[in-house]
Amino acid sequence: MTTDGEPAQSEAAKEERWLAKGVALRAFFYICGTHLFAGFVWLLFYLGQHAQK
Repeated sequence: MTTDGEPAQSEAAKEERWLAKGVALRAFFYICGTHLFAGFVWLLFYLGQHAQK
């Protein structure tokens, strides 16, 4: 226990929380990156469809 009444966390629990945050952050960036790429591809198709021929 710590001096303020809270139980002390083990190093394994701290590392587990850190790893979970890393996975969530990585998933967020992958999802955002995929949407940005899809939007760019959609823009290319849109511009190609509306190009003067």
